[in-house]
Amino acid sequence: MRRVKSSTMDGDLEKVFGSPVSKLYEAAVGHDASPALARALELRSFLALTEEQVARVRDRVCADMDPDRDMGELSADKLRFDARWLEAALDARDGYRAALGELLRTMPPPDQRARPVRTAQLRVTAALPPSAAPAPQRAGVARARRP
Repeated sequence: MRRVKSSTMDGDLEKVFGSPVSKLYEAAVGHDASPALARALELRSFLALTEEQVARVRDRVCADMDPDRDMGELSADKLRFDARWLEAALDARDGYRAALGELLRTMPPPDQRARPVRTAQLRVTAALPPSAAPAPQRAGVARARRP
C-alpha cells in the first residue's frame, strides 16, 4: 500500500464521508463509488501536492535565511524567484482548498446515492380524431419577397 500524503482538508473529508482518507481512496476504486467522492479525492490529491510545494519553498527560504549561514551566499535574485514561486504555489493551494470546500458543501449527503428514477411510460389508449380541415399545401412555407 502506498502512503497517502496528508492535506489540510483531510479532516473535512473524513467528517463528510465518515472514513479515514486511506479508506476513501480504497472505496473510490469500487464500481459503486460516487462521482462526488472521486472528484473530492482528485482535488484533495492536487491540494496535497501543492501544499508539499509550498512547504518545500518555505523550507528553502528558511534555510537560505538561516542566521548561521554565510551572508556572502545570500542572493536577492534567488529570493525574488522563490517569492514568485511561493506566490504561485499559495494561489494554487487557495484555489484547490476553495474548490474542495465548495464541493463538500454542495454535494448530497453520502447516504443519499443517486438512484435511477423509474417513470411510468404513458401509452395512447385512444386514437386522435382526423383533422376536420386539411392544412393548406403551402402551410409553413416562407413567402418570397417582392421587389
